[in-house]
Amino acid sequence: MIEISQLYFFLGATLALLLVPGPAVLYITARSANQGRLAGLVSVLAIETANFLQAVAATLGLSAILLSSALAFDVVKYLGAAYLIYLGIRKLAAPDDPAAEEVKPESLSRIYWQGLVINLLNPKTALFFFAFLPQFVNPDKGNVTGQTLLLGAIFVGMAIITDSLYALLASSLAERLRGNRNFQTSQRYFAGLVYVGLGITTALTGSKK
Repeated sequence: MIEISQLYFFLGATLALLLVPGPAVLYITARSANQGRLAGLVSVLAIETANFLQAVAATLGLSAILLSSALAFDVVKYLGAAYLIYLGIRKLAAPDDPAAEEVKPESLSRIYWQGLVINLLNPKTALFFFAFLPQFVNPDKGNVTGQTLLLGAIFVGMAIITDSLYALLASSLAERLRGNRNFQTSQRYFAGLVYVGLGITTALTGSKK
């Protein structure tokens, strides 16, 4: 069982990390602004599903296999970066006619799988959980696996709340401006540039050596 003092420390550290917008928040807000509240919340669910899977992998030691191989790390990283850039270019190349975009909105299932794949193909997420969660585990309390899984589940639960707030805020702001033709064009460029920017950042930073 996790010590109460350690749990409070973990909750504080986790909240501090989650309140600072990172790549996941940028992705979620871009989705929310571009396709609405429900799309943003589905993206939250996808991102946090992947986060929980990454936390389970870190707990079971599977992340160590990935992180021990520079080649495997880079392959996964570049696949994720390429997919993000592809999504961004496709968004930027979409027609300017808002009516055309309304005819074929992306399905929620597609949005979910895109978010899931993007986060699963981000080895930095695996590295984060592999390094962060053990800092709050006390081996003297026994059941290290159970402690780590519990911490991972708590982190994901808190992330769902904070990321959902960002999604709701972004969609609310977008809805107020949705009738503006210039905004409809700019939100498409915003989403596309966010995806491309995240892809390039993923590819150029944090190489495993």
